[in-house]
Amino acid sequence: MATKLPKTDIVLVGVGWVGGIIAAELTKKGYKVVGIERGKERSTEDYFMAHDELRYAERKEMMQDLSKETITFRHNMTQRALPYREWGSFLIGEGTGGSGEHWNGQTYRFLPYDFEIYSETVKRYGKGKIPKGMMLQDWGITYEELEPYFDKFDAMTGISGEANPLPGSPQIKYPNPPMLETPAIKLFKSAAKDLGYHPYHLPSNNLSQSYTNPDGISRGACQYCGFCERFGCEYGAKASPVVTVLPVAKETGNFEVRTHSVVRKVLHTNGKATGVLYVDIRTGEEFIQEADVVVVSAYQMNNIKLLLNSQLGRPYDPVTGTGVIGRNYAYQTILGTAVGFFDEEFNLYGGAGSLGAQIDDFNGDFFDHTDLDFLHGATIQITQLGDRPIANNQVPAGVPTWGKEFKDASVTNANRALIVKAQGASLPWQDNYIDLDPTYKDAFGDPLLRMTFNWKDQDRQLMKFMGEKSAEIMKKMGAKDIKINGGEVGDYDIRNYQSTHNTGGVIMGSDPETSALNSYLQMWDCENVFVPGASAFAQNSGYNPTGTVGALAYRAAEGIEKYLKTGGSLV
Repeated sequence: MATKLPKTDIVLVGVGWVGGIIAAELTKKGYKVVGIERGKERSTEDYFMAHDELRYAERKEMMQDLSKETITFRHNMTQRALPYREWGSFLIGEGTGGSGEHWNGQTYRFLPYDFEIYSETVKRYGKGKIPKGMMLQDWGITYEELEPYFDKFDAMTGISGEANPLPGSPQIKYPNPPMLETPAIKLFKSAAKDLGYHPYHLPSNNLSQSYTNPDGISRGACQYCGFCERFGCEYGAKASPVVTVLPVAKETGNFEVRTHSVVRKVLHTNGKATGVLYVDIRTGEEFIQEADVVVVSAYQMNNIKLLLNSQLGRPYDPVTGTGVIGRNYAYQTILGTAVGFFDEEFNLYGGAGSLGAQIDDFNGDFFDHTDLDFLHGATIQITQLGDRPIANNQVPAGVPTWGKEFKDASVTNANRALIVKAQGASLPWQDNYIDLDPTYKDAFGDPLLRMTFNWKDQDRQLMKFMGEKSAEIMKKMGAKDIKINGGEVGDYDIRNYQSTHNTGGVIMGSDPETSALNSYLQMWDCENVFVPGASAFAQNSGYNPTGTVGALAYRAAEGIEKYLKTGGSLV
């Protein structure tokens, strides 16, 4: 029998970027917020002397325990899905801060084109440009409407960056100047300019200088230690929920976090939620936390799973294309990379998660797609993340993968290999979706999520085009030898890391028939449930998703406050 706890104003399911922003915004207004978090409490002290590549980068210490909670995967509906038993294609964090603790910090705003992608595509190319089976749709909100929320997220995190010089791109004034221009970045920028492109520094949530944000949170500058991705930042220079929004919420005295606790269901009746049922995994005890508003603020996959297991919203049917929960799952098209080998040496062990430069000349709809067999595009970039020794060992094509020749080539090229890569959009398809697995269950006996996903010709054409553009820039940079990683693209491979940029499944829009949420991330079918996060994206962009997640979280916080005052649907 579950123990019923005193009612609160708001209960959060997950305490990462989304939960942290909403907690900070609403506790400052006097509302009581309870956050339920499956992992442990985290602080910067956890990361002191933690530059252990084997422990964190290879053995994935900061990630969710796949023996208790995972997904199953298949390429198409004719196959039986099997469990994802070892971290590969993407990594889901746990503990306070969530995946916002182990990220790199590359932070973008999705393009105006992204939010109105269906309308803009039809306007420029006609409906015939959209392939059969592609579930392209507008988001129910515009870039202009989201712009003030992007500004709030940028100021809170302290982004370091410079304006994009590409004509027609949004001109953003960041709170801090860009990070260092290393010799490798300078070489990329020079080559890209010579080719007529428009390079600029990555917008970075690794601070380029000391910074105090509007909430009075002060943080020091990045040390360029090279331990960002899959690691927490002991300096607090990398923006994360633990060093930005969570301290603000806690300082109010209106915020309580319950760690080591997994929410199994959102409880609801007659179109309204009453609270959540959760389990303390240390004791096995079940609790009911009642609340006026339930915010499903976990990672994208976990948001979908909770709603499906709670029977909230209409499950998506891939045969008819109807229903909304599980619809429009998208990933990130990581394209063939051009590895260039040089005679000169570069210091590649120094770096940061967001240290780099890129071009957007082939992103979004900045270039003409009339004669191309794909829509949208990709960023093309060079990054200097810090080449840790286990994961980084580039040798030219044709070199054996073991033995004396391999060792000699490894030593020779240790600081002489640069990589130019493209990261592309992932667009939604009728038969790429998420549902509940009919066979496999989690540690509590609830069905696991089942992912049905594969690359399409759209993705393969995009990868081929961008791989050629990446090689073109690398050649202009003066590499003596170029190796293309990726080549011919077959099926999506869940075993190898690509990005933790999973989107969709609980998407926003203007029509309840084709979306689960309105523009405030409020459920059409349950007025006091809000589901912010990348699960709300109608498709994925050529950019990393976190900046757009943050902006939508600020808008959701505004919507929750409106709902608490007025009730009813906000749209």
